[in-house]
Amino acid sequence: MSVKIVAAQQKMTAYLDGEIDHHNAAFIREEIDNAVMASKPEVLKIDFDNVTFMDSSGIGLVMGRYRTLSMYGGKLIVSNLSPQFYRIMKLSGLEKIAIINKREK
Repeated sequence: MSVKIVAAQQKMTAYLDGEIDHHNAAFIREEIDNAVMASKPEVLKIDFDNVTFMDSSGIGLVMGRYRTLSMYGGKLIVSNLSPQFYRIMKLSGLEKIAIINKREK
């Protein structure tokens, strides 16, 4: 799993690549949180386009980033979800705390 973080003005995008499971979720959280706390973006977008596997750790990842952003009023967008991941995110109720979007391609 890798994370590429791109920040421009008050918007930050975290591009995830690979699998999100219990073992690598901590690394992802740390990378995103460090970048968010350093620049406090108005919007954080987490891009799932290259995620090949996700267990419940993916839901926890999104929920935790929402908590971090909500401390200072930031907004969260979860984008490029495969149809399966989109359904999981909707069923978990994450659309109440974040904007969730299906894969754009």
